[in-house]
Amino acid sequence: MGFKCGIIGLPNVGKSTIFNALTAAGAEVANYPFCTIDPNVGIVSVPDQRLEKIAEIIKPPKVTHTAIEFLDIAGLVAGASRGEGLGNKFLGHIREVDAVVHIVRGFDSPSVVHVNGTIDPVRDIETVATELILADLETLEKKIARVDRPAKSGDKLARKEVGLCERIMDSLDKGIPMKNVPINDEEKEIVRDLHLLTLKKVLYVVNVSESILKEGNHDYITRVKSIAEKEDAKVIVICGDLEAEISELPKEEQQEFFHELGLAESGLQQLIRAGYDLLGLITFYTTAGSELRAWTIPKGTRAPAAAGRIHSDMEKGFIRSEVIHFDAFIKIGSMVKAKENGLIRSEGKDYIISDGDIAYFRFNL
Repeated sequence: MGFKCGIIGLPNVGKSTIFNALTAAGAEVANYPFCTIDPNVGIVSVPDQRLEKIAEIIKPPKVTHTAIEFLDIAGLVAGASRGEGLGNKFLGHIREVDAVVHIVRGFDSPSVVHVNGTIDPVRDIETVATELILADLETLEKKIARVDRPAKSGDKLARKEVGLCERIMDSLDKGIPMKNVPINDEEKEIVRDLHLLTLKKVLYVVNVSESILKEGNHDYITRVKSIAEKEDAKVIVICGDLEAEISELPKEEQQEFFHELGLAESGLQQLIRAGYDLLGLITFYTTAGSELRAWTIPKGTRAPAAAGRIHSDMEKGFIRSEVIHFDAFIKIGSMVKAKENGLIRSEGKDYIISDGDIAYFRFNL
């Protein structure tokens, strides 16, 4: 699996429409809040031209793409952290994901009622952000209540936990999300166990009409980009209705349709690229046995840990990796020629896997 994204936003901003377009999963789409009570789940294969080019050369019996899991989480509303609109349940679903895809409404439509009556992307973003902060404040208050007594009794770890929680709460009170609070490595271990919502990386998706998409520089878009710049977040702009229509076309016609509209890639392709960049992820490939397969790992992953993505025994018994980069492989044209020309390197435990590496791991059980 590549990574797991939670699709969030206010009701009636187009979350389920975009989810359907991305995953073709057929989630219920309706013009009323909370039609998505339990999250819809869709798993999408990541389009990968490098994988396809490798497959053209080695012609394996089986080709497996890496994948992204999307959770379509019901619309949040003001008061969600206090349980409004089943908010506590929905906020809990966000804790399960690696990154948050925040759908922001950037289209006018009298037939799709906005929960606040008017279209205001900044207000909508602030509403959701406030609920996530309030939920985290509650989590931190509960943590302090659990460790306050041992902290007062002199327990060093408990005292550190209380001090850290109070510092984070002070930042949250100022509107600063957890991901922007500076902490050291020891504190990261404490924070990891808290599963704070504002620690999640955020990708803003402005859902616009087809006319605004073609215009490209509408006020709705620039206002979201202004917020994202302050948060060091990313923004992509898509038309959910258009993506949904195109997703129903045969695969071979979809890209041609996007090109006719003057778009270089689909919303899914934009989202995947932005998501990988946001989370610092890369892709490497294996060709063991009859299967050619793509794998997703964080940048900076050493060879044994990359092998462990395939199977834990491979990490425990790791001996070495035999590696050739995609570019070198495509240039030479075959594994046989690559070996004959000494292009396949033998790397040890300290080798850091690069994006596009084709690796064979040797290990001993």
